[in-house]
Amino acid sequence: MATVTFFHAHPDDEAIATGGTMASLAEQGHRVVLVTATRGELGEVSDGLLATGETLGDRRSVELAAAAAVLGADRQLFLGYEDSGMEGEESAARPGCFATADLDEAAGRLAAILDEEAADVLVVYDEHGGYGHPDHVQVHRVGMAAADRAGTPVVYMATMDRDFMLDLRSRAAESDLATGDELDGADTMGEPGARITTEVDVSPWVSTKRAAMRAHASQIGEDSFFLAMPDDMFATVWGQEWFIRVRPEPLGLGDGIREGGLVVDAGSLALGGGVVREGAEG
Repeated sequence: MATVTFFHAHPDDEAIATGGTMASLAEQGHRVVLVTATRGELGEVSDGLLATGETLGDRRSVELAAAAAVLGADRQLFLGYEDSGMEGEESAARPGCFATADLDEAAGRLAAILDEEAADVLVVYDEHGGYGHPDHVQVHRVGMAAADRAGTPVVYMATMDRDFMLDLRSRAAESDLATGDELDGADTMGEPGARITTEVDVSPWVSTKRAAMRAHASQIGEDSFFLAMPDDMFATVWGQEWFIRVRPEPLGLGDGIREGGLVVDAGSLALGGGVVREGAEG
């Protein structure tokens, strides 16, 4: 069995981007480790949400622990940085936030965890963090540097299939799937389908993924785009997760050829689930 480490920016990112893959790997008996860079201190706070003396970081830490348990994670820990807020905000330039963290120091913290866990696989984000959030971009930078430092043999970038998102936006415009605001920016979300090497069918774990999202109640309400849709539509939208394999080199993958699961053994290229298939729909 392998140890697969998922590195995310904020609580709830793990459920949205990789929850199904985490649950599937855990069910197969692999060790799943979740490292989160921040506690999401700058997320949205609705009136009356927090108890007296409670911070949003406190609440989201509890929610993350619950979500990690739902997904079957064996270990959940924080890297120890503060939420940076959105791109262009003053908060993203202040000392102590993840976006301004010293790259070597942050990579050293993550590499120490990878070494301690003897991690076989590391999952980070694509180069622009999926949609440009400063903390997500920093997850990519720090994660790639840490993988190099620790010599982690298998590295993936979690992403979104941009072609899928554009098609979803078109369908949403013809239905009540979304108001449109939720899919603004689809033109630049994730990566073009041709670049994606790995598409994991997580439909068997979609209810687990939904439960993990629901655990993040402070940020994902029952009336949100994520949870308000009917079960069948939720499965359509969230029933697959996408990755780009960085190493081992994904020879023969991309341009419509996708593996169906994460490689968990760099020596044998044994798949964590699924099969290689051609012309996978985005």
